[in-house]
Amino acid sequence: MDMKELSRIMQQGGVVGAGGAGFPTYAKLNENADTIILNCAECEPLLRLHRQLLEKYAQEIVDTFHLIGEAVGAKEVIIGIKKAYTKTIDALNAVIGTYPEVRLGLLDEVYPAGDEVVLIYEVTKKVVRPGGLPIECGVAVFNVETVYNVYRAMNQNVPVVDKLVSVVAEVEHPVTVRVPIGTSIEETVSLAGAATTKNPVYFIGGPMMGFIGSGSQPVTKTTNAVLVLPEDHLIVQKKRKKTSIDLKRAAACCCQCSMCTDLCPRNRLGHPIQPHLFMRAATCKDVQEPDIFVNTFFCSSCGLCEMYSCMQGLAPRSLMAEYKAGLRSHGLKPPQVVPKLVGEEREYRKVPMERLMARLDLTKYDKEAPLDESPVLVSKVKIMLSQHIGAPASATVKAGDQVNAGQMIAEPAKGLSVGIHASIDGNVSEVTDKYIIIEKQEGRAGK
Repeated sequence: MDMKELSRIMQQGGVVGAGGAGFPTYAKLNENADTIILNCAECEPLLRLHRQLLEKYAQEIVDTFHLIGEAVGAKEVIIGIKKAYTKTIDALNAVIGTYPEVRLGLLDEVYPAGDEVVLIYEVTKKVVRPGGLPIECGVAVFNVETVYNVYRAMNQNVPVVDKLVSVVAEVEHPVTVRVPIGTSIEETVSLAGAATTKNPVYFIGGPMMGFIGSGSQPVTKTTNAVLVLPEDHLIVQKKRKKTSIDLKRAAACCCQCSMCTDLCPRNRLGHPIQPHLFMRAATCKDVQEPDIFVNTFFCSSCGLCEMYSCMQGLAPRSLMAEYKAGLRSHGLKPPQVVPKLVGEEREYRKVPMERLMARLDLTKYDKEAPLDESPVLVSKVKIMLSQHIGAPASATVKAGDQVNAGQMIAEPAKGLSVGIHASIDGNVSEVTDKYIIIEKQEGRAGK
């Protein structure tokens, strides 16, 4: 299949990055990509869905990834996977023999191995330019579930209408389920049984880079996990802090130990991000070296500095995110910077996942969350028109229309955009410029 046809299938099928910000996958197809990488690093603690999916559908996913490699003309196809995922590695080894260009890139059990800049270095030794894109060094990275969605679009004519979500922590039966896009978080959590804590907090995404959500908000194409946590849990308390208080605490407590910089994954790859200097400059309102503030553009927001490194419990990541947003709101863009050479000390400054989970009080939640793809029936979905980076899709239905699961209900807008599809059969009850609500018609069979 040529790249143009594959791109069309991806865009019309609504395929976007299922493991991060939702970058439209068709836009990653580039003839300059001599290497493509399948990301099965499962970056965040407690998440399992990517290794589970890859183990179950190893043949389908590897074959599809091989075809993507052929379409862009890649010379090397790498599956980045942690050494600890032995069952998934066994499943891969059973199928990759027929694909000579495919190899495994084995990773240590450290955080954040799934950050694409870190992943690229680990399996290719290439350093992505600070603020640059992987394609600049001839690399494109794809998520496991994303590639499985490409397989379904190509071989089953099924667009992205559902999402795998791991429901873990304070629930009776931790599980990874496949739910229709637009299902409420509360309904998704109920599939794992009752909450085992009073006044549970729904933490959407991984514990390091996720956010506190509500039970009423819908599952989107990028919803990977829901952590059900006690309201007094460390992670919840950190997320609820106010940046104004964080800044005052930093002014009083930051001792410039530089641990946040020493363990910063991007700094270890030569990127000019130095959280300890930022903390000093921000708290002292010292603008003599403006590059310290401008370099916040190069922070990946992995959260390691404030969730693990800082012994004072300060929040460099949150404060830098606020400054970075302020720079962008004033039209500033990242400067062109050449990274420094990667030092030997990097190998000794990786953060083991086991220690990270212990520090975050998550070890007790590190339990199996088996993959259950049984059909989930819901009576109502709220489907967002912007579930991806780029322009929101444009609704093509109106209130009162009857739709079927898989039917396109919003077409790609001009520019970077993908289609959106009905995830259940039913009647359209509401259409706005933000979302479409579909309700199942009583007595009507279907999904």
